[in-house]
Amino acid sequence: MRALGERLKLARLRRELSTVLFAERLGISRDTLSRLEKGDPNIALGTYMRALRVLGLDKDMDAVARDDELGRKLQDLKLPGQRKPRTERPSTAPIKTAPPDKAHPKRSDGQ
Repeated sequence: MRALGERLKLARLRRELSTVLFAERLGISRDTLSRLEKGDPNIALGTYMRALRVLGLDKDMDAVARDDELGRKLQDLKLPGQRKPRTERPSTAPIKTAPPDKAHPKRSDGQ
């Protein structure tokens, strides 16, 4: 929330809106605006949304959670006929080694 508050303040300053005018347009006190611009989590989410709308940034909210890659993967796992991806687990079975090949005995020169 702190980063959002800082971005809202920067957007307000770029638009040369005073705290008095911006707070008035939001219908909040200057004290509440100060807390909002500091990212106070106790400020209602609707107030943050109004600030975005007043600044002309409300279309940015459409991008929130739009590309939910993790959510889509989780959803796909629940679809019928879908298999869960295999997880690599260390094998507990003993490793079998083949006996030395007697048809080709080792040469003494290492070849």
